[in-house]
Amino acid sequence: MKRKGVGFSLPVAVVILVIGFIYFSTVFTFIDRWFSLTSSPGIANAAAFTALALMCVYSYSIAVFRDPGRVPISYMPDVEDQQSPVHEIKRKDHHCIWINNCVGHTNYKVFFVFVVYAVTACIYSLVLLVGSLTVDSQDEDEEMGSYLRTIYVVSSFVLISLSIALGVLLVWHIYLSLQNKTTIEYHEGVRAMWLAEKGGQVYKHPYDIGAYENLTLILGPNVLSWLCPTSKHIGSGLRFRTAFDSVPVSSESKP
Repeated sequence: MKRKGVGFSLPVAVVILVIGFIYFSTVFTFIDRWFSLTSSPGIANAAAFTALALMCVYSYSIAVFRDPGRVPISYMPDVEDQQSPVHEIKRKDHHCIWINNCVGHTNYKVFFVFVVYAVTACIYSLVLLVGSLTVDSQDEDEEMGSYLRTIYVVSSFVLISLSIALGVLLVWHIYLSLQNKTTIEYHEGVRAMWLAEKGGQVYKHPYDIGAYENLTLILGPNVLSWLCPTSKHIGSGLRFRTAFDSVPVSSESKP
């Protein structure tokens, strides 16, 4: 599998512009109108939202530029290894236009973390937007009022749309992570389940080793670092534990 070009593209530019628009609208319109940026609550909310925005940008940039990983062309699993009951090579990746990169073994966690921060930021901004509408500013002239109406209408549309879309995406990936599946494996599992039922058998995803263990394989063994965009724990991606293992490690290959 050849890696597709990564870096800037039109969808990536749109994401960056949306992040910038949401940040400036939230800090300099919603927070400033509701609390005032010179007040303690205003400074605290601005600092919190800025930190959240920085984590969004940082995790997003890693997801965009990090090589998603791949199975070496020459690699073949050791089919004679008696301790490895599952042997397969998966060379397909899921290409996401919004990061102009594939989502694979080495950048899946940072992609997941980005979605978490993005959903949190959208909901936070939406709360600040609603709160700022409770403020009745009598000293705003007609031109400023028209500008603010535009900001509020556009922001409401963007934030509600993103909160729903990213929220659904986050719930979907939480579901996949709890079962230790990729999107491709989910679709493969649907067919495998149908074939198993047709043969009078019960299908079980071979890499599902329990919800908590599944999460530690994806997000890391330290719960405190689950929302950090780091992935030193992931290994080479050539060997994975399975539900059939009597020992902690099994053999499997997927990018």
